[in-house]
Formats: sequence, C-alpha cells, structure tokens
Amino acid sequence: MESLSLVNRVAEVRERIDVALHRSGRADAARIVAVTKTYPAALVRDARDAGLPDVGENRVAEMQGKVEEVGRDAVRWHLIGHLQRNKARRAIPLFDLLHSLDSVRLARQLSDDATSLETEVRALVQVNTSGEESKFGFDPGHAIDAIGEMAEMPGLRLVGLMTMAPYTADEAVLRRTFRGASRLREEAARQVPGFQAVELSMGMSNDFEIAVEEGSTLVRLGTVLFGEREL
Repeated sequence: MESLSLVNRVAEVRERIDVALHRSGRADAARIVAVTKTYPAALVRDARDAGLPDVGENRVAEMQGKVEEVGRDAVRWHLIGHLQRNKARRAIPLFDLLHSLDSVRLARQLSDDATSLETEVRALVQVNTSGEESKFGFDPGHAIDAIGEMAEMPGLRLVGLMTMAPYTADEAVLRRTFRGASRLREEAARQVPGFQAVELSMGMSNDFEIAVEEGSTLVRLGTVLFGEREL
C-alpha cells in the first residue's frame, strides 16, 4: 500500500471518529488500534509512520514474529484475539494490552505467569453483550462477580472492558450491544475497587462510529484502513 494512501485513509477515519465524538457530546478521545493480522510486518511500520502507534494482532505466533522483526518498542502491541491458557506465558512479554480476558481460568493462568515473570499484565475483560453463542466473553449477568474475583489476582491489572458486536447493519442491535458493555463498565467501576474503568474496546470497520457514539475508547480497525484482506 502506498504510504500517502494510508495517510489519507487514517485522516478520513479520524475525521469520522471526531464527528461521532461530537455527535455524542463526548469530550474525551477514541484511539485507533490498527489491526494488522495476516498482513506482513512491513505494514506495522507503515501504520506507525502514518500516525498509528497502536497495533492489534489476533494470534500469539504471528504477533511474536512481527515483534521480532519490527521491534518490541516500535509500537504499542495489542493482543485482541482469544488467548489459550497454554500460550499465556509466551504471550505476556509481547503485548502492552490484552483485549480478550474471557475467563477466570485464563485470569488465573495470566496471574501465575505474570507473577513468575515478575511483571504485570494489563487486560480488558471481554463481555458477551451480544448474546451470541459463538462469541467468547463473560455473560453480563455474571461479569461483575467475575471481575471482582479477577481484580484481586496478583500480577493482573484490569483497565476496562471489550465486546464484539454481531456483524449486522441493524443499528438497534449494535447500539444495544455497545451500550450494554458501556453500562457494565460503569457498574464494575462502582462495585469493584480494583477495577480501573479506563478503556472500552469496541467497534470495528463496519460499526466503529456507532461504537464511538456509545463510549468506545479503542476502535479495532483493519479493512477500513488497509483494504480487504487477500484470502
């Protein structure tokens, strides 16, 4: 991809985010996490040079290869895909923020590994506010209790929530999904002393403006920035 083209796309997306922020009356910001999964490591550098310091990857192995090629400190690395417990220790040194803490069992593994490695894992709790069986994440009805349990684990710092909406053009469904996560974050902040309601990761290329209107602070964008992936 030509650098100028990416710069232009970033500018257009940022303008759309700003409009959505204004439309919703928000005075804070929403950051872009450039989703570079399946793209070559060179695109991580292109994204950084185009003003996107936050990069998201789905798989530990792919992230590790890109971290080794591009550099651990070249960007802020976000692990946004489902993390298997047996890969937790390998993943921890690679990312700055985990978006997909989706079970208490994974939290325990991360806590044990982080403590052993003498480090801290910053994570977002994934909640399934869409109700889709195919989605990972905590059921909203049990999320607060789980967050309370995980917030007490050493080596683990919970800094917000993440959710994924159904792939649909139905605005009511999207808003219901995003609004559910936003309200859960507020409730967790009230009820759980160790929970930090800093981030709300929601919204992708097809729905990020609605997500921003409903409070997203991190939008995970790939296609709208880099074009359709080649299969």
